[in-house]
Amino acid sequence: MNNMIEIRWHGRGGQGAKTASQLLADAAFMSGKYIQSFPEYGPERSGAPITAYNRISDERCSIHSNIYEPDYVVVVDETLLESVDVTAGLKKEGAIVINSSRPATELRPLLRGYEGRVFTIDAGKISKKHLGAYFPNTPMLAAIVQVSKCVEKEAFLKDMETSYRHKFAKKPQVVEGNLNCLAEAMEEVKE
Repeated sequence: MNNMIEIRWHGRGGQGAKTASQLLADAAFMSGKYIQSFPEYGPERSGAPITAYNRISDERCSIHSNIYEPDYVVVVDETLLESVDVTAGLKKEGAIVINSSRPATELRPLLRGYEGRVFTIDAGKISKKHLGAYFPNTPMLAAIVQVSKCVEKEAFLKDMETSYRHKFAKKPQVVEGNLNCLAEAMEEVKE
């Protein structure tokens, strides 16, 4: 399947990487794509490294395994760069998106020789600005959509608004903050 996009997420328990992976799958599904979203983790505890995966395709996908050669990697917690080989199998023509206030040039030496595109975004700063707390998954979700183009921007933002209005029906005050996080992240992610 040469029209399939595979994305691998690296984060820590409690940071929302699994949730972001599921939200991306929902948005892709709503745009007419076939999707897969699934996590992989060891002992379920806050702070432990976790991995989540997305497959997004125009055709039904019969592959049911982890993703070993992703097109894109999302790193929700930059401390994982020192302990996890986040670029393992990452295609050179793909890209990695890292939550960091540091520029890509400072992070590249931690990427074990990866020669492809490196994007950064300060997801913590964006989430604190719009949500008042550290929720990096929302900006990281928008950043990977912007970089990968796996879902059309306007359709993605519309679907996320519908999703947030449903999810936060009893807390409508957080909907606007989440939507602002998405919009700013799409503008702020940089190579």
